[in-house]
Amino acid sequence: MRIIVTALVLGLCLGATGAGGEKTVKILLIAKNRDHAFSQHEYLSDCAILAKCLGQTRGVQAEVSNGWPRDLAKLKGVKAIVFNTRMGGSVLFDPLVKDQAEKLLKQGVGLSAIHWGTGAEKPAGEAWLKTLGGWFHGDWFSRYMVRTTKLLQADPKHPICFGWKEYDLRDEYYIKLKFMPEAKPILKAVIDKEEYPVAWVYERPDGGRSFGFLGGHFHDNYGTEAFRRAIVNGILWTARVDVPADGAPVRITAKDMELPPDTRKKK
Repeated sequence: MRIIVTALVLGLCLGATGAGGEKTVKILLIAKNRDHAFSQHEYLSDCAILAKCLGQTRGVQAEVSNGWPRDLAKLKGVKAIVFNTRMGGSVLFDPLVKDQAEKLLKQGVGLSAIHWGTGAEKPAGEAWLKTLGGWFHGDWFSRYMVRTTKLLQADPKHPICFGWKEYDLRDEYYIKLKFMPEAKPILKAVIDKEEYPVAWVYERPDGGRSFGFLGGHFHDNYGTEAFRRAIVNGILWTARVDVPADGAPVRITAKDMELPPDTRKKK
């Protein structure tokens, strides 16, 4: 029993500081159950892939939560939060968790939002805009459509663009978002003959970093290394983790891409 207790204590210490003594960077990914057709908006599975990739960077520990965590211990020590869920802004500024969220933001916690996670309903919209730097609302001022177009690097020198080259991507693209003047486009795409930002960064007044990425509708896209790397690079950037010149490691297997069966009742 003494040996077991010692091992547990040692494990907790290593979990807090890392095996090499470095301080662990804790990243929390907020997801939910799928709400679209099979292989679309696979929030939990896609976040599991991102968590595995993030964990390949030394000193980084990533965890996935189905919704905002009820156990507040999961928020302790978090350095960055990722929303890959429906209307991330409405989740973050839900009256039930708003105080917790604002406390984290004031501490400079990094923030990322993927695809529908970049959205917010009207009550939370302005606060979300000022926090993420961009705001999607598909039923009001924004538009969305599925297209195949080249994902372009608006700023190849930014760490988000490290380790991958421009490529053709079929996705559901969001356009006509609202942006803060200080938000900086990082990725762009030509959609129906007009160029739009599809990813951006924003240095918040509270000292935190925010990253928005509009792709991620189709689960299959996570099988593309360049797609995963751009997102993982961005999340690490918000957590103030140095991104290698050749990009973050993002190794996965075919097993990682497998999805749970669709058990929802058909209408």
